[in-house]
Amino acid sequence: MSMMGGSGGPPWRFLRSDRTVVEQRIERKTLRRVLSFARPHRRTILMFLAVTIADAGLVVLPPLLLQRIVDDGITPGNTSLVVWLAAAVAVVAVVDAVLGLLGGYLSSRIGEGLIYDLRTQVFGHVQRQSLAFFTRTQTGALVSRLNNDVIGAQRAFTSTLSGTVANMISAIVVGVTMLALSWQVTLLCLLLFPFLLLTSRWVGNRLAGLTRDQMNGNADLGNAMTERFNVGGAMLLKLFGRRETEDRMYAAKAAVVRDLGVRISLLTRVFFAAMTLLPQLATAMVYGIGGYLAIKGDLSVGTLVALGILLLRLLGPLQGLSNVRIDVMTALVSFDRVFEVLDLPSLIQEKPDAAALPRSAASLEFDRVDFTYPSAEDVSLESLENVARAESRPSVPVLHGVTFSAEPGQMVALVGPSGAGKTTVTHLVARLYDTSAGAVRVGGLDVRDVTLESLEDVVGYVTQDAHMFHDTIRTNLLYARPDADDEAIWQAMESAQIAALVRSLPDGLDTVVGDRGYRLSGGERQRLAIARLLLKAPAIVVLDEATAHLDSESEAAVQRALDAALASRTSLVIAHRLSTVRNADLILVLDGGRVVQSGTHAELIAQGGLYRTLHDTQFRD
Repeated sequence: MSMMGGSGGPPWRFLRSDRTVVEQRIERKTLRRVLSFARPHRRTILMFLAVTIADAGLVVLPPLLLQRIVDDGITPGNTSLVVWLAAAVAVVAVVDAVLGLLGGYLSSRIGEGLIYDLRTQVFGHVQRQSLAFFTRTQTGALVSRLNNDVIGAQRAFTSTLSGTVANMISAIVVGVTMLALSWQVTLLCLLLFPFLLLTSRWVGNRLAGLTRDQMNGNADLGNAMTERFNVGGAMLLKLFGRRETEDRMYAAKAAVVRDLGVRISLLTRVFFAAMTLLPQLATAMVYGIGGYLAIKGDLSVGTLVALGILLLRLLGPLQGLSNVRIDVMTALVSFDRVFEVLDLPSLIQEKPDAAALPRSAASLEFDRVDFTYPSAEDVSLESLENVARAESRPSVPVLHGVTFSAEPGQMVALVGPSGAGKTTVTHLVARLYDTSAGAVRVGGLDVRDVTLESLEDVVGYVTQDAHMFHDTIRTNLLYARPDADDEAIWQAMESAQIAALVRSLPDGLDTVVGDRGYRLSGGERQRLAIARLLLKAPAIVVLDEATAHLDSESEAAVQRALDAALASRTSLVIAHRLSTVRNADLILVLDGGRVVQSGTHAELIAQGGLYRTLHDTQFRD
C-alpha cells in the first residue's frame, strides 16, 4: 500500500498524458467493441477487480491498528495487546503483498492477452490489404499502430481500470474513516487539496505540450537514422559526401530534443516540490490541530497518529480520480486508432463461393481490360499517409481495352516506353489489383472468382528488385515452399545457375544475405529469386524486367537461369532490352495504356511503327 494510496503507478504518471484527448469524441460502437475484446478475458478481469478492491480496502487497517496500539496498548501499558496488534499489522502487510503479487499477475495476463489479440488481428488484417494500401501508407505510422496504440489500449484494462477502482475504494474508505475519527481535522486538511490539484493541472497542461514536441523530435531523429542507416541511405550519403551537412542536420534535431528535455525536467521537479511540500503542510496541520485537540483531551494520541497516516493515503487517490477522465479517454483513443485500421476494408476480397484454381491452369487471357488506380480514400487512412495525401492527384485511367491471350507454354512479351502500363498489366494477373472493367482469366476462370491461395500457387513472379529477407539463403528459398528438402533446394539452385556460388560460401545455405539481400550482387540476388521461383514451380511466370540494371556477364547468367524457369511454362515478360524477347510467341507494344501493336518480332519489324523505332534506337546505340 503506497503512502499516497495511488494504485495506477507513480503520482506524477498523469503529467505525461495528452490532455487534448478529452476533446475528442468516442462513439458508442467503440465502447462496445472494447467490451467485445474484454469478453474472452472476463473471468480474469473479474478476479483482478476483486483483488484490487480487496487490496484497496486494506488501506485503512494499519492506521486503525496503530491507533489501538497507542491508545489501548502503549498508553495503559498492556504489553500483550501491543504484541498481538503488532502481529496483526504484520499479517495485514503480508496479505497486502500477496494481493499485490496476485494483482500484478492477473494484470499482466489481461494486458498481454489483450495485446496478443489486438496485434494478431491488426497484423492479419494489414497483410490482407491490397498492394495500393502499401504504396501509400507510411511504414513507421503503421508500425506505431501495432506498437504504441496497442499498448495504449492495453492500459484501459490494466493501469487505468485498476487505478480507478482502487482510487475510488481507497478515497471512500479512507475519507469515511477520517471523518469518523475527527471531522474537524479532516475538513481542515482537505482545504489543501485544491492547491495540490491546481498545481498538478498547471504543470500538467504545460508538460503535455512539451512532451508532444519531444515525442515529435524523437520521431524526427528516428526517421533520420532509419533513412540514413539502411544500406541504400548509407550508400547515397557516401556517394555524395554530405557528412558534415548530415552532422549539422542531426545535431540541430538533437538540440531541439535536448532543450525540451531540460524544460521537461525543470517542470517535473516543480511538480515534485509541490508533491513534497503540500503533503508535509497537511501533515503539519494534522499534528498541529490534532495535537492541540489531544492536549485538550478531545482527541486521543492513537487517533492523531492514525489521522496523520490516513491523510497521506487520501491525497493520492483524490488526485488520481481528478485525472481519471484523461486516462480513460487516452486509452479509448488508442482503441479507436486501432479500430480505424481494422475497419479499413481491402479492395481485394475473396468471394464466399470462390473456386480453387487447379495448379495446372496455365492459360492466360485479358478481355477488354480497363484499369484506374484507386483513390487514397478507397485504400488507405489519412493518418497513415499525411505526406502522400498532400501530393495526391486525381486518378486517371491507366489501361484502355487491353486484350490478348497466352496458351499454355507460350511467352508473351510486353514492351513500350516508361509509363505505358506494362507493370500494371502484370499486377492484374495475380490480382494485386482488380480491373475497373473487363476480365483477367487464368485457366479459363476469372481471377475474381477463384481463391487467392490457389491463384498465388499458380502465378509466380520475379521482379526487377527481388526482395530478400535479412535471413539465410535457406530461409529465403523455403519461403516459396516450406516443405522442400535440401535436395530440392540444390536442384533449384542448379537450374538457376547459383549453386556453385552458394557451395563456395563458408556457411553455404546458412549464409545470411543481409538487409534486402544487399550482401549479394544484383545478378546473384536475381538468380536466388529465380531459384525461389523454381521451388514454387508455378504454371504461369511473370517477369518484370528481371535482367534490368545488370552487367553483361550477370545478365547472361540470369538469362540462362530464366531459360530454365520458363521452360514449358506460360510466361508474361516485361523487357526494355528487346534482344531478350525476340523469340517470344507474341509481343505486345503498349503506349498510353493501349496495345498499339502485336505480333512476333519479325512481324513487328516489318510493320514499322513504335516497335521498329524502339528496336532501331536500341541497336543503333
